[in-house]
Amino acid sequence: MKKGLKQRDWNEIKTNDSWSIFKIMGEFVQGFETLQRIGPCISIYGSARMSEDSVVYNQSREVARQLSERGYGVITGGGPGVMEAGNRGAQDAGGTSVGLNIELPFEQHNNPYIDPDKSIDFDYFFVRKVMFVKYSQGFVVMPGGFGTLDELFEALTLVQTSKVEPVPIILFDSKFWSGLVDWMRTTLSDQYKTISPGDPDLFHVVDTAEEVVKVIDDFYSKSLLRPNF
Repeated sequence: MKKGLKQRDWNEIKTNDSWSIFKIMGEFVQGFETLQRIGPCISIYGSARMSEDSVVYNQSREVARQLSERGYGVITGGGPGVMEAGNRGAQDAGGTSVGLNIELPFEQHNNPYIDPDKSIDFDYFFVRKVMFVKYSQGFVVMPGGFGTLDELFEALTLVQTSKVEPVPIILFDSKFWSGLVDWMRTTLSDQYKTISPGDPDLFHVVDTAEEVVKVIDDFYSKSLLRPNF
């Protein structure tokens, strides 16, 4: 028993843990039933802290608009900043706009550019991340913080370990990502050999919306996979 907890308190905690399984199952069921009908989509990750007048916000909006014009829907985390820009760009082009929302203490609120029938609220980060990976045909990672890095490395790890089929993983803004990419190539791969030499090739680094579209189009033109379910 944990120090300071009475036996009764500890039993109540264990009981609550058991019942939480049903809440987790409910989130999975809601996500699967909603997202299995959305068609091919690209996830756009990035910071919630980007203002509407920032360069990154407007780049994200343009990426989403061009992807939507190519027939892809857009999935975001449903909040402000880059997420809002992604959903807004999808709506600019009349595309599918999905928001996987989660309640956070400071910065998360649902943005107004999500299709009403494609807005889902989650309590659990891990359930939300499963939905991103399961229903995305590619990932565009805009500048962001810890949450964005978490989402990036989730996708890279699953592809690296063959737990999911390879899909395009695109880092947008070479200046922002250059330090991390250099560290992966030199420290992780060359010096410490904690990743394989080819692992940095699992992602692309680009600077324009047109490059994003080209990477995704090129991938699916050469792959036996098709951007659908």
